[in-house]
Amino acid sequence: MKIHVVKKGETVLSIARQYGVSPGLLQRQNQVPPDGALVPGQTLVVQEAEKTHTVRPGDTVWSIARRYGITVRTLYQNNIFLQGQGRLQPGEELVISYRAEGKAGPLGVNGYAYPFINGDLLRQELPYLTYVTPFTYGIGPEGEPVPLRDEGILAAAGQYGVLPWMHLSSLTEEGWFSSSRAETLLKSSQRQEALLEQIKEILKEKGYGGVDVDFEYMQPGLAGAYTAFIERLRQELNKLGYTVQVALAPKVSRGQKGLLYESHDYAALGRAANGALLMTYEWGYNAGPPMAVAPLDKVRQVVDYALGEIEAKKLFLGVPVYGYDWPLPYRQGATRGVSVAPQEALDLARRQGAEIQFDETAQAPWFRYTAADGQEHEVWFEDARSSYAKFRLAAEKGLQGVGLWNLMRPAVQTYLVLHGGFEIEEVR
Repeated sequence: MKIHVVKKGETVLSIARQYGVSPGLLQRQNQVPPDGALVPGQTLVVQEAEKTHTVRPGDTVWSIARRYGITVRTLYQNNIFLQGQGRLQPGEELVISYRAEGKAGPLGVNGYAYPFINGDLLRQELPYLTYVTPFTYGIGPEGEPVPLRDEGILAAAGQYGVLPWMHLSSLTEEGWFSSSRAETLLKSSQRQEALLEQIKEILKEKGYGGVDVDFEYMQPGLAGAYTAFIERLRQELNKLGYTVQVALAPKVSRGQKGLLYESHDYAALGRAANGALLMTYEWGYNAGPPMAVAPLDKVRQVVDYALGEIEAKKLFLGVPVYGYDWPLPYRQGATRGVSVAPQEALDLARRQGAEIQFDETAQAPWFRYTAADGQEHEVWFEDARSSYAKFRLAAEKGLQGVGLWNLMRPAVQTYLVLHGGFEIEEVR
């Protein structure tokens, strides 16, 4: 796998000739529009096909996979434009295998998805995942789980051999993290016992492989009770074959102040749980100043601190697959950015005639443009380079894997980089 940064005047054909690859496949894999329009500074993921197949009438993904001795999952991974579905067109070219290159890894890959995710998008993403986590079972006023319509995601996960994890959070029905509801639960052994029994029923009934716990913005005094709750979950659920993971705020020191951080004791929670997700994103956020969502220098600081408190093999690195478009000038308390998918950002840059820049420190792409109303904007997003930098960090540090937040937006290059540069763990 190679990552090519487009220069002014280059075309899909000229880039394909440079690397000796099929221009048609290069265009389709990277979702370049039909007219071939490229944006200076954008990236293309280049993979050299070793063996291809031209679809004939009567071919199916199953017959093609069987003919070449590969799995249907591999066929989908090799051809992201199939969107994880069996619809084929006679005459289209499919990649059966790529030329062998050294891959880093392996990485377990988890992805979070709301129940209303587009079905076609979910099917495109599932072949690249080890786990999928429907978001979220919140907790009610008495500590009971708030129901979640997760049937669609669970059915799709089963079709692709992806293990689902139950997501339990301190979110209310309105979608806000509630410290008071967390406190009500954590200070009552009886409520915890009732919740635990309900969790067991959900795990068994719906085929979940474990539970991923995410309590945020709690009062600092709840840190010990939260750790004890995670420990209790692990002891009870491990006996039944389920795992327990905990989400951690992006801390860089043990004594870091702030409501988001103080109730998360890395060392204690790392011992209490089977695994932990580092929520290494949202430095750039809708109400903040324009910047990368997950600047690599800041992500690395969190990872380095975490490794001093928790075993590497327990850790998942949170990786965003979205960006923001902010109007300028930024005014604290007034400016609000709008979330954008990587492909949306590229389309926007193409329409506006912008040239994409790359911040070497943050390892993230960005650009500016002037809208029709004269308002200047700044956009930061994710591309092949930024995704690769974070996946490489997780692999270099020996982490268990990565957690993609979230699956709701198309991010083709993220999955091309995962498949092309890293060994993706499958459920065994």
